[in-house]
Amino acid sequence: MDYQTLLFDVAGGVATITLHRPDEANAMNLAMTKDLMAAAIRCDGDPAIRAVLITGSGRMFSAGGDLKEFAQVEDTGALLKQMTTYLHATISRLARMDAPVVIAVNGTAAGAGFSLAASGDYVIAGERARFTSAYTAAALSPDGSSTFFVPRSVGRRRALELMLTNRVLSAEEAAEWQLINRVVPDADLLREADEVAAHLASGPTLAFGRVKRMVLGSFSESLETQMEWESRNIADMAGTADTAEGIAAFVEKRRPIFKGE
Repeated sequence: MDYQTLLFDVAGGVATITLHRPDEANAMNLAMTKDLMAAAIRCDGDPAIRAVLITGSGRMFSAGGDLKEFAQVEDTGALLKQMTTYLHATISRLARMDAPVVIAVNGTAAGAGFSLAASGDYVIAGERARFTSAYTAAALSPDGSSTFFVPRSVGRRRALELMLTNRVLSAEEAAEWQLINRVVPDADLLREADEVAAHLASGPTLAFGRVKRMVLGSFSESLETQMEWESRNIADMAGTADTAEGIAAFVEKRRPIFKGE
């Protein structure tokens, strides 16, 4: 499939999605949100894709929504309803599919770029990365899942600070606040992110999917309901080929070879 605003590549079980509007700071327009949804559906539907890596081309991860495009339309509200329909479908699909999502933040992640970064399963940033909500600077409210994922990562007080004041976090601050997992030198970002994605792609993909969905739902479930899901999921996983391989490898004192089955 051809994408207008993304680069898409699959190698070694890893699908790499690159936001590709470098001359526009990888700002999200309607075409990009449509492309992202199509790419997410593709990743979710292809069992050969066992991890996803998302990054940006050029010097920025994403500046957020394309305010220039917003200014050119007669009904900005209608445009945003379309864009959020596609963007939110993207994030929902990525969050609930089996394949883990690694996000490599190169440069600034603002607005919807900030939201997309915060939604990742594993987030790694280069030293020059910066994170800012930015929405209220244009008298907008957040979209792209940040009001869901950010408070769960940094807590209510810090989430409100980020969204009300548009404070800019350095990469080190974002790691300290637990918005991201770790920071690496800029020159090492893609190599380090590739290594994480490749490691996850070699893992027990079905089990990863169960982990993602249980953690995602854990904030709205009671203790007993969550433990019931744990019981059902671990029992289901026990019947998979990967679990049989994992147990055999442990008994035989060797590394397991998982196939995501």
